[in-house]
Amino acid sequence: MEAGIVGLPNVGKSTLFNALTKAGALAANYPFATIEPNVGVVPIPDHRLEIIRRHIETQKVVPAMLRLVDIAGIVKGASEGAGLGNKFLSHIREVDAILQVVRCFTHAPGGEDITHVEGTVDPLRDIEIINTELVLADLETVNGALSKAERAAKAGDKESVARFAVLKALAPVLNAGKPARTVHFDDPEQAKALKGLSLITSKKVLYVMNVDEEDVNGTGPLAQRVREHAQKEGSEVVPVCAKIESELAELGDADKLEMLQSMGMEEPALNRLARAAYKLLGLQSYYTAGPKEIRAWTVPIGSTAPQAAGVIHTDFEKGFIRAEIYSVADLEKYKSEKAIKEAGKMRIEGKDYVMHDADVCHFLFNV
Repeated sequence: MEAGIVGLPNVGKSTLFNALTKAGALAANYPFATIEPNVGVVPIPDHRLEIIRRHIETQKVVPAMLRLVDIAGIVKGASEGAGLGNKFLSHIREVDAILQVVRCFTHAPGGEDITHVEGTVDPLRDIEIINTELVLADLETVNGALSKAERAAKAGDKESVARFAVLKALAPVLNAGKPARTVHFDDPEQAKALKGLSLITSKKVLYVMNVDEEDVNGTGPLAQRVREHAQKEGSEVVPVCAKIESELAELGDADKLEMLQSMGMEEPALNRLARAAYKLLGLQSYYTAGPKEIRAWTVPIGSTAPQAAGVIHTDFEKGFIRAEIYSVADLEKYKSEKAIKEAGKMRIEGKDYVMHDADVCHFLFNV
């Protein structure tokens, strides 16, 4: 699972990235602080791994991971070469989702001003600038591919015909300033063609509201405007105070808990962010557990048992025979796999089984 972090300069993107990845020193307070993309891998917080570890002895525990790509701040006119121009595009075309960081704070801690590239703090204007630049970049891609696709479609092969149909449908939508994700293709070949275009605006968006320290839950007027906007377009939102999160990231468990309690927070906001990204992408976790490791695996909701096995290794899917499955709740109740079997709760599932969130699996396969 991979997400690209985008936003205007000085909205807190790099502070957030560093907090998520504990990557070290924060970027300087000036536009284009991030020149080359930073890439980091973030563990997905998951209390169920600890439940499994309590009942199954193991050498290590491996959580699911979110790969983050932090790119240069986008400015108005980026699609036409302003700022760093199109240099950022290649770095986020392949991600699964966009995390758009939106500035909902007015002053930095201590009261000093942090320069806003547009001169004032207006989250909806900022969202419109970013979305417009991404739409224009996609429009350039689509327009550039249309004539070639039309020529190829005349040969009649279904892939070329589907690609041309998708490009022809997308061009007027993007030209009207709307993202590619507002167009739905039921035909499997056309859906495949859309994915192959790697359009930025075809990806789902999670708005990360970077809020003031006094508004950690994002209930202030600036954050509320972002919530209303996201609700209208069917996107997700998460309030995060990047400054607080960067401080929490440097603390040990005891000090972190004390700081969270003092701020009236139950957990770091970054935990909510990771879960929201999971939800946005329609993902769930299943687990494998044994003496060598306990590991969380990520699969799309609706995946079958063979598809889930294939995430571990393609041979597991090809040679899938059956799966022995129980839930984390079963393990918490019965305390061991032996007791789960004795209670008749260990299920034997075949190729048609649809995976549930929090399944614990042993796959049997033949290669």
